[in-house]
Parts: sequence; structure tokens; C-alpha cells
Amino acid sequence: MSNSNLYAHFQRQFEQHADKHALVTTDGTSWTYSELEAASARMANLMKEIGLSVGDRVSVQVHKSPQVLCLYLACLRSGLVYHPLNIGYKPSELEYFIGNALPSAIVTDPAGLASFESLANAELTANIFTLDEAGEGSLITASTQYSSEHHVITSKADDLAALLYSSGTTGLPKGIMLSHSNLLRNTEALVDSWAFREDDVLLHALPVFHVHGLFVALGCVFLSGASMRWLDKYDPQKVCENLSACSVLMGVPTYYTRLLDCPAFTAELASKPRLYISGSAPLLEETFMRFEQHSGHRILERYGMTETNMNTSNPLDGERRAGTVGFPLPGVQVRIVDEQGNNLPAGKTGALQVKGDNVFQGYWKMPEKTAEDFTADGFFNTGDEGVIDTDGYVSIVGRAKDMIITGGLNVYPKELELIIDKMQGVQESAVIGVPHSDFGEAVIAVVVIDSSGSFDQQVATAILKERVAGFKVPKQIIEVEALPRNTMGKVQKNILREQFEGILAAS
Repeated sequence: MSNSNLYAHFQRQFEQHADKHALVTTDGTSWTYSELEAASARMANLMKEIGLSVGDRVSVQVHKSPQVLCLYLACLRSGLVYHPLNIGYKPSELEYFIGNALPSAIVTDPAGLASFESLANAELTANIFTLDEAGEGSLITASTQYSSEHHVITSKADDLAALLYSSGTTGLPKGIMLSHSNLLRNTEALVDSWAFREDDVLLHALPVFHVHGLFVALGCVFLSGASMRWLDKYDPQKVCENLSACSVLMGVPTYYTRLLDCPAFTAELASKPRLYISGSAPLLEETFMRFEQHSGHRILERYGMTETNMNTSNPLDGERRAGTVGFPLPGVQVRIVDEQGNNLPAGKTGALQVKGDNVFQGYWKMPEKTAEDFTADGFFNTGDEGVIDTDGYVSIVGRAKDMIITGGLNVYPKELELIIDKMQGVQESAVIGVPHSDFGEAVIAVVVIDSSGSFDQQVATAILKERVAGFKVPKQIIEVEALPRNTMGKVQKNILREQFEGILAAS
């Protein structure tokens, strides 16, 4: 197909399966493919009527609903750039995003209307629409008067489809420019690698302002003509109520730990789907093993990031190894390099770089930062530290920004966390570096204890001294009730570093 527009490729399935249920909500409401096609066309025609043209941004901060899914599709087919925002962002954060993205239209939950109106100029204020949790609002009222027919814009491969922002933990958030081709080629690789078929039913419990729920989950369904059970948010009990009708579940590791603790998640129920996929945060080996023992399934862990979508995946057929993220996806190259950019052999830890059609176009309005993060031969510096074993399995050992340098020596947190997480009485852990007057940085471990009460810090330290070099052993172990996480389940180590910044100041 000469048209690279992602929707044009979805549309072939929409037309072939027009009367099929594309999604069914927990209250039993269903949407056929033809209904998604018609609703998205009306929204696309509305956007055209108010003066939006190809390349204009549409900023969206709403709760999950089938209607926001239609809005995403409307932007794709119109050649507009979809700009999703976490529903939890506060006005001070939104001021930066709106000022940087400069959208031509905004869709907000009614509760956020006043905030956006205060940020917008007079011209933009006229293009602010509301959409609530029930899928109602001025966007729906305005779009219903427009035609359900809309010609899909012809897009070139590098035309932007979406603008997402990094978490901003190391400075101002960076706008990540994703093209139609980035999304299409990655989705094709995932559909092929995970064998998505038209008879698959995905249990969609993820948020839709993030790569995982928006591009990975929806892309696999729409490019294969599959269908979804649609949960407005993750709830273990509701997952269990819908799981027997589903063949695939995608989730973050927290989803799986909570499922294992849910009495309704029986071994018989767990055996129903053909595939469980995990990503967005590292999956603990303990969770991997518990899940297999309970369900008979090995969770398929994959690795991606906003800038690249998905890079690697454990195999659908073949050994899925705990603690690894599998092999590079078709069309993706992965390499490990040292500080000078030299390729490292198998088993050596270094900087992980990727190259392929999945890699983003660059940072919005940041050409210098874009140039800085790409090598001369076109590889993207992910900022992750990784290792590839002799069998080709990729493992992520930590973020470069999380690496601890103590006394001039590098410590990779993941190495210690894997050891601590297996200790008696430990639920999970996070290893961080904190300021130290002598070593520059010192290692500390923040540990969540399980209900057994059997954790012993002295024993833990003795085990670590046996397992790793002395400079890696934590100077202190701190017990906490829970680790701070963002909405996608990732541990926010920047918060831990701030919380315990002065804990060794007197050492």
C-alpha cells in the first residue's frame, strides 16, 4: 500500500470485519468495527470544519473510554498529530506541555476545562472540547452532526502520527515525534511475532495515554482484525470476570502480582488465555516463576520505550527466560557498546543502542538533543545498560542515569536487586545511589518486606558480601511499606534518591 497512514492499514480490517464486535465494555456495551469507523469519521470531519490541517496537534487529557479511542483514530485518518496526556497531570505540568506542543485543538475531561481555558489564547479556546468518563461531552455533541464518511489522508512514511512526552525525570520533558511508519512497522512486527489473529480477544485493561495501551495493544488488535474486552481501568476482579472470554492479556508487572493475590484468579481460569505479555517495567523473576507455577503459562516479557515502541521480545514459540527481554524484533537491530562506542562481545555489560523503522523521528523542537542521542551510523542511545548473552537473549541491567559510581567504580542496581528480591522476607527492592562525602556516591537498598516478617538485615548483608564485590554492598538497607511508582508501574528511583539524599551525609 502506497499510503503510509496507519489508519489506512487498520481500515482494511475495519471494512473486512464491519459487523464484528471490535470491543465490548464491562457493562456489555459493544462497538462494531463499522461503528468505530463512523464515529471516527464524524470527529475527523469536525476537526476539518474548525480549521485543523495535516500536522496540527490535538492535545487530549481524558479518562479512558471507547470515544477517546475514536478520537485517536480520527486524528490518524486526518493526518493530525495525536498528543495524549496523563489524566493525572496538574495545571503546572499542563502549562509546559501546551506551551511546547502548541496544539490547535484540546479535548479535556470537564473537570479540567477551566485549567485549559486559562492556558489557551482566544483562538484556541474556541477549539477546546470536553469528553467525560461516560463518553459524553461537547466533542460528541459537536461531531454527531457531521458525516460518517471521511476520506483517509495520504501520509508519507515520516509524517507525524503522535507526539508523546518523556517523563522528565532528568530535566524538562522531551516531545517524542512518532511517525505513521514508526507505528505501522512496529505493529506489523508485533502481530507477526505474537501471532495475532482475527479470532483473538485482547483483555484491554491498560491506560490509553501511553505507548503500551495506545500503540501496542490497539495496534495488534486493529491490524489483525481481532477484538477486545474493554476495561476502563485495571481491576483484578474485573479481569477475572472477563478473562475466560479472552485469549491475550497485556499488562505491567503489577497487574500480574495483583492477579496472583486475587482469589478469583484460579489455576483453571488462568489457563484459559493463550498468551500473557508484560512490559513497561521489569518483571521480577519471582513473579515470573509464581505465575508459571499457578497458571502453567510463562509470561512473555518484552522491552520498549516511548522513543522506539517495542525493541525486543521473548519468543512466542521457544524458551521465555526470566530476567530477560528476549531477542530483537524483526527489523530492529540491537547492540551493546562501551563508553567509546565500540561493540562489546556477548556477556559484557554496556550501553544499549537500537536501530530500525521503529525508532522515532527526533525530539520536538530539540534538534541538538536529537543529534546528541543518535550515533553517526544511525543507532539511538537508549540510556539503558544491557547485556546480550551467548544465546542472543537481551537483558536490561539498569538505566544509565540509575547507575551508581562509587569511588570511581560502576555499580548496576539490577544486579543487586535480583539478589535481594530472592531473599527470605523480601517482596521487592530498589537499589539507588546517594551522596557520600568520601566515595561521591554510596549504595543503599530500599526494601519492601512481605507479611512473613522473616527478613533479617544482617543476614541480607552477609549474603550480599558473599555474592558481590565489597564496593557493591549497600551501606544501608532501608525498609519501607511500598516503592513509589508512576501510572505505568515503573519504580520512580528519582523520588527515592530525593527522599534519602542526606541519609549518609554524616558517614
